[in-house]
Amino acid sequence: MTGNGELEGVLFDIDGVLVTSWRPLAGAAAALDAVRDRGLGRAFLTNTTSRTRAEIARALRDCGLAVRDEEIVTAAALTAQYLRRTHPGARCLLVNHGDIAADLADIELDDRRPEVVVLGGAGPEFDHRTLSRVVELMQDGVPVVAMQGGLTWATDDGLRIDTGAYLPGLEAAGGAAVTVIGKPEAAGFVAAAELTGSEVGRTVMIGDDLRSDVLAAQSAGLTGILVRTGKFRPAVLEAAPAAPDHILDSVADLPALLDELSG
Repeated sequence: MTGNGELEGVLFDIDGVLVTSWRPLAGAAAALDAVRDRGLGRAFLTNTTSRTRAEIARALRDCGLAVRDEEIVTAAALTAQYLRRTHPGARCLLVNHGDIAADLADIELDDRRPEVVVLGGAGPEFDHRTLSRVVELMQDGVPVVAMQGGLTWATDDGLRIDTGAYLPGLEAAGGAAVTVIGKPEAAGFVAAAELTGSEVGRTVMIGDDLRSDVLAAQSAGLTGILVRTGKFRPAVLEAAPAAPDHILDSVADLPALLDELSG
């Protein structure tokens, strides 16, 4: 552990760790039971912006994973908190794949006269005309907030690029920085650890994305665990500037590691 004392909480990435294309990975249910049986706090920190917190929890339960709605921490919910605090009452242009209005309660969505641009998960909505408009708004001084900065996600038939792959180009063309809220930013890890009731230094993060899940969590003070499922690629690990605290073949191996960390 990175802090003093015993393990208190476990944060899970979802896609590529517990499920792929919303089908459970082997050992996922047993791993969740192991966390519960050890009396550890837990939360599920995801950059998924195509579903609401309630929809994600329901989909996981449909996969046989015992998850409560309130345990889900989404980039959309974190972004809504940020917008209420930093841009209260602002009209927002939302560019996102999926209907997540329930996680953006009280945020005014207006694609005609936006005062803030909000980028969610990448998909067909990230087309040439829309991104060109985002750049034009940036040049006019309209701030841009990205719900997350993930580069890719895994599907049954291969990788898909995500919002983080677009951000450098938008910043260069728009002449302004984009504020990123979810992973790999530290705030999401801290908020999720608080939800579990555990101290950051006594919390582990388990993910399949070396950059956004594991190394980012370690930078925020958590213990990072990389799994060789989902978007994991050996070449990415070999080229990384830092190493994970732990590497597992899959989430099925988590219970044994928990015993080690708690010992």
